[in-house]
Amino acid sequence: MLQDSASAPRDAALPEPWAEPVATALLVLADGTILEGFGIGQTGVADGEVCFNTAMTGYQEILTDPSYAGQIVTFTFPHIGNTGTNDEDLESLDAAPASGVRGTVIASAVTQPSSWRSSSHLDAWLKARGILGITGIDTRALTARIRDHGMPNAVIANDPQGNFDREALKARAAALAPMEGLDLVPPVTSRERSDWSESTWTVKAGYGRGVPGEGLRVVAIDYGVKRNILRLLTEAGCTVTVVPATTSAADILALKPDGVFLSNGPGDPAATGEYAVPVIRELLASKVPTFGICLGHQLMGLALGGRTVKMGQGHHGANHPVKDKTTGKVEIVSMNHGFAVDPASLPETAVETHVSLFDGSNCGLTLTDRPAFSVQHHPEASPGPRDSHYLFDRFVTLMRSGKPEPASGAA
Repeated sequence: MLQDSASAPRDAALPEPWAEPVATALLVLADGTILEGFGIGQTGVADGEVCFNTAMTGYQEILTDPSYAGQIVTFTFPHIGNTGTNDEDLESLDAAPASGVRGTVIASAVTQPSSWRSSSHLDAWLKARGILGITGIDTRALTARIRDHGMPNAVIANDPQGNFDREALKARAAALAPMEGLDLVPPVTSRERSDWSESTWTVKAGYGRGVPGEGLRVVAIDYGVKRNILRLLTEAGCTVTVVPATTSAADILALKPDGVFLSNGPGDPAATGEYAVPVIRELLASKVPTFGICLGHQLMGLALGGRTVKMGQGHHGANHPVKDKTTGKVEIVSMNHGFAVDPASLPETAVETHVSLFDGSNCGLTLTDRPAFSVQHHPEASPGPRDSHYLFDRFVTLMRSGKPEPASGAA
């Protein structure tokens, strides 16, 4: 029989008080701000520059993109990890655990995977790759902070017991060097020359193997290259050889390339340019057709005598509108960069071909006196879904003709 509260025994057990969950991870910003959350992935402490990425999918590709070396990636989309992870969606050329990414910040707790392609939970995958993560963070507030004040340095700490020396973490975050002046390419570039033959993925067959259609030999300088860039070069009929970032122009030209590709990569382009720019200048002087992406675009700008500038929040995401001024078309592209080429610093022979419709920053250039062009975005990604794939065909056309890219008109 039910009893009302008035007739209940006075010595009845009282309910347990509400137990507050213990923070098992911290994100400590350089200004001393501490964000508490729950740890995921590798335990320990790591540090880096905090940026935010607005993509709704592709978190595994993002976390293995070498361009994020030295950074902690905050996802604005809350449901990260819901499709699990697999062995195919890796972007770093080196499949070893070290990916370059220092950590990740996620809003919601990671659920069990719901994709037929999943082979492991995000938590286990992060542990295997040595990436620290924190969940339960108000990523909207953190993103707004970055938009207002720029990308801060921070320390991310993960301890299942919740034992943290907060003052020591604050001191470590405050002492971190800024991204300006950092050459982050050496840890992510290839150690030796190699050939690449993998082509694009299909549902039935997975990744294919390229058969050189036109016999065009491309030498890709690896500043932190992504696998899918190489796949699309292969798909376009190229025989691809990947070389380390410090390879000399003489060694590259000795391979008798039909074209040279300057890859994406992390860090301050001016710092990497100390050794990369002289090589690129020699290659441009030889008039070998050249195509650059992301860091490769910035390095080409520096090789032409231009300059690069640090951006406040950078561009990181898969929903960026970019206008191709040579065709008038607007592309939805994938972006990942914290530096930009200053178009006003470029010579007259470098014509701006692409521009961001978010902030007007430079996103592409072509040369009128030499067969070379470059773009800031990642055309191998497919957010548009394939709005920018034409750039690989443009490169092939350039290699076949050996003529400079048109500054205006149809591609």
